[in-house]
Amino acid sequence: MLGLVERLGSYHGGELLRHFLLTLTGCVDVKVLSVFIDESGDFGEYEPHSPYYIVTLIFHDQSIDINENINHLNQRMCNSGLPEYTIHTGPLIRRENEYFNLPMIERKRIFNILYNFLRTIDVSYKSIVVDKKELARDLDLVVRISKNLSRFLNDNLETFIKYDRIIIYYDEGQRELRNIIVSIFNSILNNLEYKKPDPAYYKLCQAADMLCTLELLDEKVKNKSLTKSELAFFSSAKALNKSYLKAIHKKRFDSKE
Repeated sequence: MLGLVERLGSYHGGELLRHFLLTLTGCVDVKVLSVFIDESGDFGEYEPHSPYYIVTLIFHDQSIDINENINHLNQRMCNSGLPEYTIHTGPLIRRENEYFNLPMIERKRIFNILYNFLRTIDVSYKSIVVDKKELARDLDLVVRISKNLSRFLNDNLETFIKYDRIIIYYDEGQRELRNIIVSIFNSILNNLEYKKPDPAYYKLCQAADMLCTLELLDEKVKNKSLTKSELAFFSSAKALNKSYLKAIHKKRFDSKE
């Protein structure tokens, strides 16, 4: 029966609506948490063009229905004459790959549509940011991420153990990160499920990608290292911080604001 409920309860965004579960099964309320994970950077040696490694986790309590937000996102894309595809925030800002021929105004429109979706949905996130210049060996990156993720889960254990199921979505883009995720989560929590999502249909995957980019930009603002293309896209570091970073930081899992 649960498999049937999962199929009927899934929607364009990858979430399980809790009221479907209750209506179809008559079961006691089941608390489900979705965790969408994305990364920025690689496990290679430090390179000046890629000094940081960032892992972002988005947490969505599935009792909170975000169908309306997703429908609004899709409608805004459609009304803008933009195709419904996976948005890759970094290349969008830098005018790379599929965005090469898009003018600035169109790229900003796409960015703002996804940003407003992320800003208005009821989710929280945690980003682990590692400055690779601080690492002596390649293996130190694995150790640093593992320790930070483990500390975060243990520090917030009371929150996570309230859920009957925790579904972790990661596209397995990097084997090293996949191994860390499975190892650390399994050592601390139970009732885990792992799914490999298609980002085109899971909007929170695209939101996690955007958060990785925003956290990277935050580090660059602090270190005054924004590139010419990033400065051109946001006008200035001050504008980037005021218009985007400050608001989105309120969604940090441990935000006290």
